[in-house]
Amino acid sequence: MKKIILLSFLATLSLFAATADIAQIPKDSQRIEATAPNVILSYNNAVKDIKKSVVNISTTKKSKQNDQLNELMQNPFFKEFFGNKMPELKQQERKSHSLGSGVVIASNGFIITNYHVIEGAEEIVITLPDDEKEYKAKVIGEDPKTDLAVVKIEAKDLQVAKFGDSSNLLEGDVVFAIGNPFGVGETITHGIISALNKNNVGLNQYENFIQTDASINPGNSGGALVDTRGALIGINSAILSKSGGNNGIGFAIPSNMVQKIAASLIESGKIDRGFMGVSISDLTNDLKELYENKQGALILMIEKNSPAEKGGLQVSDLIIEVDGVKIKNSNELKNTVAAIAPDKIITITYERDKKVKSTKIKLAKMDAEKATSDVEGKANTSPVEGLTLLEINDKTRAQYQIPKEIEGVLVLDVKDGSKAEKMGFKEGDIIIQVEQIRVASLKDLNNALKEYKSSKKRVIINRQNYRAILVMP
Repeated sequence: MKKIILLSFLATLSLFAATADIAQIPKDSQRIEATAPNVILSYNNAVKDIKKSVVNISTTKKSKQNDQLNELMQNPFFKEFFGNKMPELKQQERKSHSLGSGVVIASNGFIITNYHVIEGAEEIVITLPDDEKEYKAKVIGEDPKTDLAVVKIEAKDLQVAKFGDSSNLLEGDVVFAIGNPFGVGETITHGIISALNKNNVGLNQYENFIQTDASINPGNSGGALVDTRGALIGINSAILSKSGGNNGIGFAIPSNMVQKIAASLIESGKIDRGFMGVSISDLTNDLKELYENKQGALILMIEKNSPAEKGGLQVSDLIIEVDGVKIKNSNELKNTVAAIAPDKIITITYERDKKVKSTKIKLAKMDAEKATSDVEGKANTSPVEGLTLLEINDKTRAQYQIPKEIEGVLVLDVKDGSKAEKMGFKEGDIIIQVEQIRVASLKDLNNALKEYKSSKKRVIINRQNYRAILVMP
């Protein structure tokens, strides 16, 4: 009780400390017990070991100094002035330098960092903590799609970072960012995890970022994000800032993704990703009414002869698990499948017609070719209130620049205030499927709407080369 009264007294004094006479404050009130219960006075134990695993990275890239000047000399005015005898400008190479960070993941010199830190570098120099010696590094492997890379230096007995399980992180967890911001040397900042599973940020193709307010600045890229146990839970990758300085929103790549990518890069120098052959999306509120499971990845399109088609999957199936791992959204499915090697057989658990089923599929290799086909059609009246529709033929393909591989019925116009507008249709949409019936003509669309007349219908559309799904009453 006395301690509570004392702390309250101190808080009150702080409000008028600027005008109070310091001699009037009792001496005892200026002393805080170092052994106060439940009070953390230092995080040194959390960072003292792992900070020895965070290295500074300096890169050098050569560029031609006279490139812009040569472009200027191509101006007709200069050509006429020199009588079409342009002086030859000797190209001069200049060096540009950049700084970043990295984390030691093996005692024999393997270091993980961001791809953008070493991208295009002709020379990579590593400096270890408390060591003035410079080590030249070679690139072992790069993965631009996750913005990760592994480099190696010739060294032994390095301090190795211990990986934590990033799947156990929670919003509000205290974290530390360790790196080399602005080239000032090793620096530690701290904050909390402000969000998890951030995707669609637009930085990488495969995103599952940890968002933190720990100060991350230029030069921190590739450095460590650490929890209060001193475990590596992420690799600092980017900041959200208009000025280039820290604004309290930083992104780190989760350690579980880092570990998988690093292992593959060390083993083979590249990433071979699994491929299912589907286009997917998340469930909207309207679509959740049609499924027992409220989370998962919804199939919008299946490529011909793809692993998904061979495994019996269909459009509108909701994938809820991969090899027993729950799938909450489309981004999780994309990242999960991409982390599995090609040719591996996996078990897909999905919901169809409110029944849970499973199938086994053998993953192909990423970048499989898409099958294409042509279709012709003719104009007709619209079976959907508020829509003006047009069948696609060679003439309309050329007129509206529709790729040959897209089959369907084109939405020419959507009437204001109509049911079609309320459902979400937009001018330029192409209706390609209704439930399990593919649409290549107005006749197909009419038959599909009659087939599912008494129930809500999932309508698959192509919108600017992206798949979307609408619910029709």
